Amino acid sequence: MGFFSDLKEDLSQAVNELIPEDEQIKTGEEPEAAPEVSLDEMLKNIDNIQLPEETQQEAVELSALEESTVEAELSVGAEESEVSEDTAGTEELNEEIQETEAEDAEMEKMLAKMLEESPVSEQPEVPEEREESKGAARNMEIGMSREAADETSVITGGMTITGDIVSEGSIDVIGTVNGNIDALGKLNITGHINGNSKAAEIYAESAKINGEIISEGAIKVGASSVIIGNITATSAAIAGAVKGDIDVRGPVILDASAIVMGNIKSKSVQINNGAVIEGMCSQCYAEVSPTSFFDEYKPEGVKTKSK
Repeated sequence: MGFFSDLKEDLSQAVNELIPEDEQIKTGEEPEAAPEVSLDEMLKNIDNIQLPEETQQEAVELSALEESTVEAELSVGAEESEVSEDTAGTEELNEEIQETEAEDAEMEKMLAKMLEESPVSEQPEVPEEREESKGAARNMEIGMSREAADETSVITGGMTITGDIVSEGSIDVIGTVNGNIDALGKLNITGHINGNSKAAEIYAESAKINGEIISEGAIKVGASSVIIGNITATSAAIAGAVKGDIDVRGPVILDASAIVMGNIKSKSVQINNGAVIEGMCSQCYAEVSPTSFFDEYKPEGVKTKSK
């Protein structure tokens, strides 16, 4: 309201200035009071009225203030509209997420229902058995596919191996092996073995073996060799020391320097003069069985003299 009152005073002052005072002075007439002008008439003639410089400057500042106020209101409105749009987008996204979750829950319910309706017999344990049978067949194929190779692996005297050894060929052990040995070829031992040994043929000369020995063919234990373990082979010639049972399907020859502490089972036994044996010696694989022979033998009874 203060602005309009100031404007009214400025307008009235401007109207008074429009009446020339010089004419009033020339005629000698006293200046008449300025006619009262209504606000409507002043507003109609506002374009023809020149305001003082100070008033014009205030008007310009006021218009600039109004424009800045309008721009601020517009920016605030734009920000509010953006916020409302973001809120709407978030609400739509939440709605979509809720719909997706509802669909997933329905699918899970349907799957659970189908699993409940399906009979138990549809899930037999046969596949596991098939897998086991496949694994066994695979192992058999691997075992059958192994063929002896014409090559020889050498473990030198300065070498020590800790772990099992598997070879398709022959092995010469001059060093030390702490583990089992499985070879399809021959096994020549002049070093030390701490473990079981298996090969097509085994020859030990000045060897130290702590473990079981299995040979698919012949086995020869030379002098100065010490074996602590059982021996299984088709034939054996022993000139060293053996502490363990000897099970041989064929003949066993004990040289004069042989020392055996254990039972011997064989088809035939040749013991040279000087060999020492502590244990039972049985030719259970011989063609003639002493047990069956004596079971069949029936001695005649003694006749009593009549008086």
